[in-house]
Amino acid sequence: MATIEIDIVSAEGQIHHGQASMVFAPAEMGEVGIAPRHAPLLTRLKPGAVRVKQADGSEQAFFVGGGILEVQPHLVTVLADTAIRAKDCDEALANEAKRRAEEKLSNAKSDVDLAKAQAELIQAVALADFLTKIKKSTH
Repeated sequence: MATIEIDIVSAEGQIHHGQASMVFAPAEMGEVGIAPRHAPLLTRLKPGAVRVKQADGSEQAFFVGGGILEVQPHLVTVLADTAIRAKDCDEALANEAKRRAEEKLSNAKSDVDLAKAQAELIQAVALADFLTKIKKSTH
């Protein structure tokens, strides 16, 4: 089976490196699926799940808080603002992030504060949704 190399990196460092039979990512205009020998592509990512399907059919999931997706015929690179492995996600921290974002939104005093709070809330809600989906798939 043909595979494609995938690298997921964030400011914290490399999150994942390996081979995949398919990669799914939350592109700005909708989810994209990338197979080996995919045409070159460069797009922004919105907060959500990057799923890496292994050659054996198993899947690994990662949460990205946005970023850039670069696709070459034999390499997919995810340059994420933030990235977390599904196994490292903490529901309590996600709920706390959502609560803080909602508080910032209600206390916003300028358009800049409002925009930052909205972006944080979008990311927090996407993380909570990601955790819900992960929980359902493991049960």
